[in-house]
Amino acid sequence: MRTSGSRGTAAPPDPAAAAGAVYLLDKPRGWTSFDVVARVRRATGVRKVGHAGTLDPIATGLLIVCTGPATRRIEAYTGLDKEYEVAMELGARTSSYDTETPVLERRPLEGVTPERIRAVLAGFVGALQQVPPMHSAVKVGGRRLYTLARRGREIERPARPVVVHAIDDVAVDLPAVRFRVRCSKGTYVRSLVNDAGAALGCGAVMTALRRTSIGPYRVADAVTPEAFASAAEHRAAEDA
Repeated sequence: MRTSGSRGTAAPPDPAAAAGAVYLLDKPRGWTSFDVVARVRRATGVRKVGHAGTLDPIATGLLIVCTGPATRRIEAYTGLDKEYEVAMELGARTSSYDTETPVLERRPLEGVTPERIRAVLAGFVGALQQVPPMHSAVKVGGRRLYTLARRGREIERPARPVVVHAIDDVAVDLPAVRFRVRCSKGTYVRSLVNDAGAALGCGAVMTALRRTSIGPYRVADAVTPEAFASAAEHRAAEDA
């Protein structure tokens, strides 16, 4: 690996990463998915690095990162079901459906009970036609929705088929609600939260999101980007 600012010869890439490796990373809050990819690229010295499913900066949790020839298998990982731990706040609404943009409206929680919340969430289990948020990378008419959202524009978005397999572990401490969701590829949990808030009549914003699994892969088996980089530096020092 090349030292920051150095124009000297880079050290040889990590052999395992160059041959094609799959790593499980636990993305911290505030990092982009590309930040994690860049950290793996620097730590391994391998240029060809990709991830199997973007996590927003507000989100934490499992990110599958592939290097070298293993990047050819990214699509297979992307297609697997995901599981998330979700936190939302009722009584508010934002354009991004999370806390990354200002609150547009606040509403009272009249008639909103734990029983009604559980019933509304249960109604989203199954096959759905889901409209993606404006603050997303989905393309409509060849344009990324987030580029339009940043200009204050909102356009019609076609609904997309997704499947919510299960919503459970619902915990209510108004206005906060937490739950676990298992869903298919392409599901926007932010949209699920927004739609649940609309169904309750009070609005809702996602305040936290943690991806706990992708198919059979678990975040419990993942390491942070910093721990990954430290381990790579240790291996490089031993091989020097």
